[in-house]
Amino acid sequence: MTRVLVVDDQFLIRAGLVGLLDAAPGFEAVGEAGDGQEAVRLAAKTRPDVILMDIRMPGMNGIEATRRILAELAAPAPRVLVLTTFDLDEYVYGALRAGASGFLIKDSGPERLLAAVAAVAAGDALFAPTVTRRLVEAFAYRASSEPRAQPPPDLGALTTREVEVLELIARGLSNPEIADRLSISEATVKTHLNRTMAKLDLNSRAQAVVVAYETGLVTPGR
Repeated sequence: MTRVLVVDDQFLIRAGLVGLLDAAPGFEAVGEAGDGQEAVRLAAKTRPDVILMDIRMPGMNGIEATRRILAELAAPAPRVLVLTTFDLDEYVYGALRAGASGFLIKDSGPERLLAAVAAVAAGDALFAPTVTRRLVEAFAYRASSEPRAQPPPDLGALTTREVEVLELIARGLSNPEIADRLSISEATVKTHLNRTMAKLDLNSRAQAVVVAYETGLVTPGR
């Protein structure tokens, strides 16, 4: 059973998502929140597997709520799936940087939403890696001028192979494509990625893509 916390400031959207989840086999809505502060409280109380997180909310927004939830909850932390109205919402980049696992357009159909929740719960990439790459690329220049609470991670802790895998992930290659490019197995690719995420204290593949851009390992447009 995949346990889901629904966060959105619009009651009708929340109610629709909760109803959809509760009606679908294998899913359970464990709570609903109308703002980021309530989401932080309920995440700690219910410990969901996945959080459907709206971004634009009064008070604490979804970016800050995502950051706090992932920082405060002990492993295994919930996976955050961002809900957005537009596929190039400028706030989505900030949510990915905060540790969200992916994003979903609000007008997605029921089947796609349930498939997305299941994929995120299983630890898979929500969309094809190229989609996340395009999103990050679209806002990398703008984000580079924004003040950061802390500098990006130091890639010096990574091995040469881990850096290679991180670069290829950021360039939009899937695990099978990376395995073929480097002449290694898919299992080895996953091992390198997991070690990279552990060393850099990352929560998702999407966040790894963000770090690759922010550290200059990959340059937008190249």
